[in-house]
Amino acid sequence: MKTHLTQLLTSAAKSIAPDMADLNIVLERPKSAEHGDFATNLALVLAKPLKQNPRVIATQIIDALPASEYIAKTEIAGAGFINFFLNPQSKQVVIKEVLKAGEQYGRNNSGNRQKVQVEFVSANPTGPLHVGHGRGAAVGDCLARLLDANGWDVTREFYYNDAGAQIDNLTISVLARCKGISTEHESFPENGYRGEYINDIAAAFLTRHTVIADDIEVTASGDINDLESIRAFSVAYLRHEQDLDLKAFQIKFDVFSLESALYKNGRVDQTVQALINSGHTYEENDALWLKTTNFGDDKDRVMRKTDGGYTYFVPDVAYHAEKWERGFVRVINEQGADHHSTITRVRAGLQALNAGIPQGWPDYVLHQMVTVMRGGEEVKLSKRAGSYVTLRDLIEEVGCDATRYFLAARRADSQLVFDIDLARSQSNDNPVYYIQYAHARICSVLGQWGGDAASLALSDLTPLNNAHETALMQRLGEYPEIVANAATELAPHTIANYLKELASDLHSYYNEYKFLIDDEPLKLARLSLIRATQQVLKNGLDLLGVEARQKM
Repeated sequence: MKTHLTQLLTSAAKSIAPDMADLNIVLERPKSAEHGDFATNLALVLAKPLKQNPRVIATQIIDALPASEYIAKTEIAGAGFINFFLNPQSKQVVIKEVLKAGEQYGRNNSGNRQKVQVEFVSANPTGPLHVGHGRGAAVGDCLARLLDANGWDVTREFYYNDAGAQIDNLTISVLARCKGISTEHESFPENGYRGEYINDIAAAFLTRHTVIADDIEVTASGDINDLESIRAFSVAYLRHEQDLDLKAFQIKFDVFSLESALYKNGRVDQTVQALINSGHTYEENDALWLKTTNFGDDKDRVMRKTDGGYTYFVPDVAYHAEKWERGFVRVINEQGADHHSTITRVRAGLQALNAGIPQGWPDYVLHQMVTVMRGGEEVKLSKRAGSYVTLRDLIEEVGCDATRYFLAARRADSQLVFDIDLARSQSNDNPVYYIQYAHARICSVLGQWGGDAASLALSDLTPLNNAHETALMQRLGEYPEIVANAATELAPHTIANYLKELASDLHSYYNEYKFLIDDEPLKLARLSLIRATQQVLKNGLDLLGVEARQKM
């Protein structure tokens, strides 16, 4: 309906202001129903270029509007706002649209099948995935689903930071456990990893276990003097463990990339040489520096340290240059807030390559930390990990659906409190239960009816005219715009919020009225409305990766 009104206003504006180009028509829902269903400030926008009173222009716009069967009346309000009052048929048409489109309702082709990559999780293979990784997984996967729903060709990618000091610490931690050194012993590495999983890796290494992770298969040598074997096996073991965590969380990736591969194939060295050739580097104090201040950074950054090793952002630049070469028009990195300082450096490095990469590429979505609560107290430790709560802990406690919903339901840049007791509760206070219960209630009513759901698309909808029905139909009509805006703003939490509101409308309607009644036309009309609501609930839950339950 918003699109329909926009088309009418565009036609009217062209007739009274034919020289105006690229006119941005804004339609909003008034806060009060007394002011209609939609309002526009178009007359105020045209007042200055036309040099006329906005209220006079508003009258001209209304007179020039093409005929519409959906508009009951229009009013001019205030300085020149135009309020639209729609007739009941305008609200009922959304039911037909939903039932006709089915799973496609709310989807669009704004992305025009352009290639976009969403990189998320990208955990160091040094331990089980923690709840922060879980939040990144939930938000990243929802972003990928949203972009797909908006017509983008989406690639999901996981980047393993399998090189550097943390991997060295993992290796010597496993070596220590292989030698039987307790994590409490003074000779255990000071920066070592102390979770029980280190003991599991050591035991598997000594028994020459074979692990498979994505595209690699590694068999342990069992030789504690073979540090390279310990390193390779430990990384593969934890990659396999993380694969199991992601499977339990119903996350699938299209591509896995390794930091170590960028060194092995010479990509890092090639990128450094390209930066040198570009003239944006200099040597000082036996180190190689990148002039990141040329691209908005507060100070220049070291690329190659005095010991010959590269700083951590250098392989990131090489990795993103390779992403660009793969043809991604857009790249979105979903990462923890601790990556904030790398954004300027990576973008500066990409600009310094002079490779035609747009400024501000790639995009970043940074999530804040998660605090896990149980019984009113913070939960900090996991027996398996030793120092943090794992994603697997949460899934085992509350299930995949609740974990995914709670981790994606708040703005990524806001801190999140994950209340295990709330997530486990079967009450209306638990939003994911509340939404799934709305879907299940509809399934129950339609099951009791027992008729052909497809036939509801032919129902006469004119009996739908009470306040609950009007509110529900209006909410259904908002869904496509919610999906489009959520993708534009990279904000999957807006889908979660919308579903809560839709579920609330449904529960209120369900509690107030009966559906399986003797009045056949009214019964079929109401069943059509809740069937459309069921479809939109399912479509929205699919965007969050949450099951639309048929029974509760």
